[in-house]
Amino acid sequence: MGSVLTVKNINVYYGAIHAIKGISFDVNKGEIVTLIGANGAGKSTTLHTISGLLRSKTGDIEFLGSSIARTPAHKIVSLGISHVPEGRRIFQGLTVEDNLQMGAFVTKPDRIARNLEYVYEQFPRLKERAKQVAGTLSGGEQQMLAMGRGLMSDPRLLMLDEPSMGLAPILVDQIFEIIHNLHKAGTTILLVEQNAQMALSIADRAYVLETGKIALEGSAEELMGNEQVQKAYLGE
Repeated sequence: MGSVLTVKNINVYYGAIHAIKGISFDVNKGEIVTLIGANGAGKSTTLHTISGLLRSKTGDIEFLGSSIARTPAHKIVSLGISHVPEGRRIFQGLTVEDNLQMGAFVTKPDRIARNLEYVYEQFPRLKERAKQVAGTLSGGEQQMLAMGRGLMSDPRLLMLDEPSMGLAPILVDQIFEIIHNLHKAGTTILLVEQNAQMALSIADRAYVLETGKIALEGSAEELMGNEQVQKAYLGE
């Protein structure tokens, strides 16, 4: 299967606060791997460190066999990691299509039209709203736009940070169906999600983060059946 991403013993600080405490994990080609855990467990910090927005004091991060631990964030995008941040962060004043074009700034020019077509296939709602100003979209549509923008850069790894946050249950179902379809189409995905039930229902493997450490790991199915996970994260 081959490893796309290998995170080795990273330690990340916010000033004096030790946010990530020596975690290691990997993501293999074609997998959905999910990081679950409570608010403040270090899930988003982990993604920010992989994408170069934060730096680890120790260890290494390898992408496709090469270290990216000291690579600038803008270069990490061009290597093939696309990070769809928490809170969507779309360009509110631009149209849907302009937002998508912004996601293609590292894409070879001859692939942009093809990528745009692929995004519109995955998100037909965005095609209908291509000329609409992005700030006028619903929350669910803005999440689709953020994910579509992430796909415009031809990612080898798509990192999704809390894609269901703030969405009505029916829209959460839609977003997760889209993630499942992207996975079926061959996209490798690292998913950070507070909705553990939904995340485990579509993931291959999972890691449970607690206060900056990996407390549990295993197949999604194993963790779904784990009593500790059920009590803490699945409301059972």
